[in-house]
Amino acid sequence: MTGATGQVGYRLVEELTDAREPVTGMVRVEAKALDLPPAAGHVVATLDGPPSPDVLRTFDRIFLMSPSSEEQVELEIAFIDAVLAAGHRPHLVKLAADGFQDPDCTVRFMRNHRQVAAHIDAMDLPATYVAPNLYMENLLTATDTIREQGVVSAPAGDGRVAFMAAADVAAVAARALTLDGPDDIYVVGGPEALSYADVAARISAVFARQVEYVDITPDEASSTMLAAGFSDWQAEGMVELFEWVRGGACAAVTDDARTLTGESPRPLERWLDDRRGAFLGLSPDTREARF
Repeated sequence: MTGATGQVGYRLVEELTDAREPVTGMVRVEAKALDLPPAAGHVVATLDGPPSPDVLRTFDRIFLMSPSSEEQVELEIAFIDAVLAAGHRPHLVKLAADGFQDPDCTVRFMRNHRQVAAHIDAMDLPATYVAPNLYMENLLTATDTIREQGVVSAPAGDGRVAFMAAADVAAVAARALTLDGPDDIYVVGGPEALSYADVAARISAVFARQVEYVDITPDEASSTMLAAGFSDWQAEGMVELFEWVRGGACAAVTDDARTLTGESPRPLERWLDDRRGAFLGLSPDTREARF
């Protein structure tokens, strides 16, 4: 599986090893294998420097994911083509994003996934897509302003989001990898659709301090993200994403996660309590999920 040490990928490896399923994580360098659970195997490779054909032919199912970037389409297609060149046609389980299946969605993150999916379809490869809503982990970027200013800011207006925890997305992906079901798209939305004002209220309740939502402009959001180290491409994409949120496109609550795993996705309050250390500044979080 690709992305094995990321926010979703690491949790997915844990899910599979806990279920005593064989799993091999792809890591960039040997040292990164130390970050994997002990029961997992590993192979040192990258999307554009994939494992050898002999190795690729040993996998009947491959989990495909990579960070949102300007090169994402090129990298994922290069990996898919390497698998095909090895004379192998495994079932792909691709991590996408809700909205990728909508041809009217112009958010670059979703458009990337749609382009990769079109290539998979053109190659006639069996594929399942796990398409989550926004990650709760994205809220970790606000921990400093929450502590220092009591503020959550976003250019989201009154738009609502059915936030998902990365761990619950990983649980869905684990089932998609281990079930012998038909090709499908699992749209993974959280248990309720929350506005950012709702998010601020939940944070206030969990941490017993007043936190307010400030609806900033897209230009203000872009400047803040660029100052925080986002690339121009990433910051522009996030502005597009929040426009998608403001338009109500991220408010869908779905049953796919519960249907596939048998458990409802965790509510925001539980996730916040689990991440108490990060919000209170007591522990860093190195596996931050970004769209």
